[in-house]
Amino acid sequence: MDSRKLKIAVLTGAGVSAESGLSTFRGNNGLWGEYDPQEVASIEGWRREPELVLSFYNGLRKQLAKVKPNAAHLAIAEMEKDFSVTVITQNVDNLHERAGSTWVLHLHGEATKVRPENGVYDRNFSEAEVIDIGYEEVNLGDKAPNGSQLRPHIVFFGEAVPKMERAIDIVDEADIMLIVGTSLNVYPAAGLYRYARADAPVYLIDPEEVAVRDPRITHIRALASRGMEIFLERLRRK
Repeated sequence: MDSRKLKIAVLTGAGVSAESGLSTFRGNNGLWGEYDPQEVASIEGWRREPELVLSFYNGLRKQLAKVKPNAAHLAIAEMEKDFSVTVITQNVDNLHERAGSTWVLHLHGEATKVRPENGVYDRNFSEAEVIDIGYEEVNLGDKAPNGSQLRPHIVFFGEAVPKMERAIDIVDEADIMLIVGTSLNVYPAAGLYRYARADAPVYLIDPEEVAVRDPRITHIRALASRGMEIFLERLRRK
C-alpha cells in the first residue's frame, strides 16, 4: 500500500501534553487536586458559579501560553509527511496545532476559544459564533455579539459531545488507529477504538497499565514522546 494513502487516526489525551508541563486533570498532581471538577467543568457548575469557571479557564490559558509542543506533538505532526493523519484529541489545548498538525478534531472543546452562553439554537451553537481569544481573559459581564455572557468553548460534564459522530467516522475510515496518552477512562472517547475496522491495528501508548483488556490493542508502555519513537520504528518496518 502506498504509505501516502495510509490513513492514521490518532486519539490523544492528557498524557501527550503532560511532557510539555501542562497539568493533567487526573493523577496525583492533576488540576482536580486544586479544583472540584463538578464546580469548574460541569454545566451545573457553570450555571451555579460562572465566575469561578471563568477564572479557572483564565488560569488554564495563562498556563498554556507558557508551554510549547513536545516531541510527541511534533512526531504526530511529522507523520503527515508520509501518511494521511487526523488527530482526535480530548485535550482542550492547542499544542497539536502549534506543532504543525493540520487536521485536528477537538472532542471536548478548545480553551483558547469562547462562545455565547445562549447561542442561536436552544441547546446547540453555531460554529460562526465561536470566537478565538488566544490567551486573553474572559470575565463575568463580557458579552458576545448577541448580548449573552461569553462562556468557555468547552464541552462540560453533563453536555453532549457534538463532534463524536465525526470522530467515529474518522476511526472507521482509518487503516491504523493510534491512541496516545490516555488510559481510556473518559467516555464516550474511550470507546472510539471499537469503531476501528477489524483489519486495522490499534496501538496504545501509555506508561501505565490500562483497564481495557482487548486483544486488538498493542500496548506500548512508555511516555508519549518515547512511545511515538517506538511506534514509528514499528511502522517503518511494515
